[in-house]
Amino acid sequence: MLIQNCSIVTWGIPNQILDRQSIRISAEKIVEIGPAESLLPADGEEVLDARGQFAMPGLICAHTHFYSAFSRGMAIPGPAPKTFPEILDKLWWPLDRALDLEDVRSSALACLVNAIRHGTTTLIDHHASPNAIEGSLDVIAESVLDAGLRASLCYEVTDRNGFEQAEAGIQENLRFIRRVQNEPALKGVLSATFGLHASLTVSDATLERSRDLTPEDVGFHVHVAEHFSDEDDSLAKAGTRVVDRLARFGILGPKSIAVHCVHVDQREAELLRESQTWVTHQPRSNMNNAVGMAAVESMLRAGIKVGLGNDGFSNAMWEEWKAAYLAHKLWQRDPRRMGGYDVVQMAIYNNAELVANQFGGLKAGELSVDSAADLILVDYHPITPLTAGNLPWHILFGFNESMITTTIARGKVLMRDRQLVTLDEEKIAREARQRAARVWERYNQEFAA
Repeated sequence: MLIQNCSIVTWGIPNQILDRQSIRISAEKIVEIGPAESLLPADGEEVLDARGQFAMPGLICAHTHFYSAFSRGMAIPGPAPKTFPEILDKLWWPLDRALDLEDVRSSALACLVNAIRHGTTTLIDHHASPNAIEGSLDVIAESVLDAGLRASLCYEVTDRNGFEQAEAGIQENLRFIRRVQNEPALKGVLSATFGLHASLTVSDATLERSRDLTPEDVGFHVHVAEHFSDEDDSLAKAGTRVVDRLARFGILGPKSIAVHCVHVDQREAELLRESQTWVTHQPRSNMNNAVGMAAVESMLRAGIKVGLGNDGFSNAMWEEWKAAYLAHKLWQRDPRRMGGYDVVQMAIYNNAELVANQFGGLKAGELSVDSAADLILVDYHPITPLTAGNLPWHILFGFNESMITTTIARGKVLMRDRQLVTLDEEKIAREARQRAARVWERYNQEFAA
């Protein structure tokens, strides 16, 4: 494919904006970039006219939950939850128990439609469906492959539903890890981590067994100190804080992802840095759950690699940028906090490095020769001068996801001129509505029981 007549945002180091360019794609990679007048179509080559739009790397989500899609608009019986533990108990745990495998598929497809529409081409997912564990990661993987995107998958191991389901979760992770490692065609398309829910629902025995059975080159994906109850629980049952406990069991490391880290203390932050564990920040979720704001600016300054996820909110990642930029200012009551370059460091550079870490060195998040052919076309018409230096503030205050007209991943067009190509959006939405209604019925039966 040859993409002609575009302005390229490279997001390289340094970032560049190149006008009137063309991009040649072959074998799922960018193989050539050059001035439009010098890069001409070869015989038989597909040509996509960008009509002067901005070509940018596909967006990356460092932590999400495909299974959460059916919560949209769902009523929680009784008084509204007033704490995060109540939110887990009243919303998320009954909801994930209400899912069967076809619900898992439908929910994942709905999220993948949303990702394509919003230009998010790589996602790192954390799954839970306690009554449909075996094969659940394969169901999600099939949906990702059908959509044409990239994803890292894991199953959330927890002891909250008893030993048998904890063991089933362990085995589902191990089975999918083996599948990804043994199928060369999946390299750079699907990857696997070992999922753990959070310290507060995982016993010492489960942590030890998970570490003993997981290959050394595979990391863990775990919620960490999202709410202070996680720290309280760890201190009560282990005599240490959450990150110390995870370190004791070998869960931290350069392939592992610690999600949220809102209530970690200085020593825990040091352990995260020393172990080279990744941290992901999800400000929309943190605000929604009223759990506080992680000290991500301090973490970045300390050398911790912090990426940006969405925790199951929409895959409109520029919305997450805006939430991060604004929430920390309000949280600190200081308009100087969380500068645009800090947001870019998380959302662009650190997320891209995390993808390389999880997908065998895949070069994503940048438009350059030999990088992955994951890109979006954005119909943005700036009303003030736009430069490589002030681009973050154009995104924060000018861009929105409705301006994304085309999404390309792995060198294939997934959305062209706002029309999805690989997925039938109307059919997926119709089936999701039908399935969600039945899931809500089972969810309400949980409360009645």
